[in-house]
Amino acid sequence: MDLNTVSAYRAARSRDDLMLADGERILGGGTWLYSEPQIGTTGLVDLTTMGWPALERVGDGLRIAATCTIAELAQMPPEPTWRAHPLFFQAATALLASFKVWNVATVGGNVCRAFAAGAMVSLCTALDAEALVWTPDGGERRLPVADLVTGNGTTSLRDGEVLRALDIPGHALRARTAFRKIALAELGRSGAVVIGRVDEDGRAVFSVTAAVERPAVLRYDALPDAVRLAADVRSLDGYYSDPFGAADWRRHVSGVLAAQTREELAS
Repeated sequence: MDLNTVSAYRAARSRDDLMLADGERILGGGTWLYSEPQIGTTGLVDLTTMGWPALERVGDGLRIAATCTIAELAQMPPEPTWRAHPLFFQAATALLASFKVWNVATVGGNVCRAFAAGAMVSLCTALDAEALVWTPDGGERRLPVADLVTGNGTTSLRDGEVLRALDIPGHALRARTAFRKIALAELGRSGAVVIGRVDEDGRAVFSVTAAVERPAVLRYDALPDAVRLAADVRSLDGYYSDPFGAADWRRHVSGVLAAQTREELAS
């Protein structure tokens, strides 16, 4: 879609370039920005020209630049000790998008848009990813992605803040994982996504996204029994209704998917 209110474009090269004037918006992949009119937006500041490496090893973990594309993450070569590596491609396939969108849409953009069905939100919350946020005063702050996303389409980002990267810790990358997704149509938007994880120390994590308005993360000292997990999933807040699924359906199928992920991890 043409943004007929935009009259200026800047390519960001440094942090100083990310100081926005009135009417300016950050441009990443632009897949949402160009999908509908942006009334009040008069200028775009391109984040992709910052030159950040898409993927970096940081300690024993992984740093994903906010400008890393879905395709770059999905096609990352496997690391021998990262048993969670298949989740990169699995989560990407939960994104309702063509290969052309994969090559433009950014991981950071998907997280910052914060739609309940955001595939990169599912991935990051399941793997305990931490958001590195640049603040307009030249500083930075860190917070879990599960806390960055506050609702369906809302985040805790403040005016002038920019997501720099998403850091996934090594212990989550080395964990065993199981992934399940369901949608009303074969190629439809996710109605529920459940990801289970068992760390090397035996602790278990289950994330529920798409079915609830903001990410839900359940943590256990060990893999829970089926009855407890089912009860915990059913009792989550935030199940909602929209054209892609009713709240009661989302609650039910989330329980079914959680049971399947648990069974896979227990086998």
